[in-house]
Amino acid sequence: MGIDPGTNIMGYGLLRVTKDEPRPDGRMVARKTGMQVEMLTMGIIDLRKFSDGYLKLGHIFERVTGIIDAYMPDELAIEAPFFGKNVQSMLKLGRAQGVAIAAAIHHGVPIHEYAPMKIKMALTGNGSASKEQVAGMLQRLLKLDPTEMSKFMDATDALAAAYCHYMQMGRPDNDAPHYRGWKDYVLKNQEKVKR
Repeated sequence: MGIDPGTNIMGYGLLRVTKDEPRPDGRMVARKTGMQVEMLTMGIIDLRKFSDGYLKLGHIFERVTGIIDAYMPDELAIEAPFFGKNVQSMLKLGRAQGVAIAAAIHHGVPIHEYAPMKIKMALTGNGSASKEQVAGMLQRLLKLDPTEMSKFMDATDALAAAYCHYMQMGRPDNDAPHYRGWKDYVLKNQEKVKR
């Protein structure tokens, strides 16, 4: 599962990775040696109707929990917030990301965080690629029909985070943080927790 955190619109996308076996419909999608990947779904969590920031956070937790309950993902790849000049915006975005992470930890789903540049580089080979370029590459890699593409780039960005993680699977140099629960997070971040 991939998540693109947001305070007005949060994107999500889910991939299924299976061992390479012929499918009855003949649709073979993006592949690695012995593996194949296909999109299950992508969409958005629309938070624009909530004027209260805390209600937004509650809705994020409920919706992410619902998606996890419905699809039971093995792992969560989430886009790390970029550093901006507006401190208030960064704080709100960090809270939204934290609530999505908390929902995954609550369900025991391991978390992997990727910088936006790493996601773009993994999909397009260009760390400064546009959102449209990333969406176009996903469409080609996953052999998606144009009707399957979301009009919201937040959804395709979330799917891109999931695809980036798929590409990192099994690589020993994967330096993304991994947490299997609150205790694991505390153990791996003792200096941060003490602050």
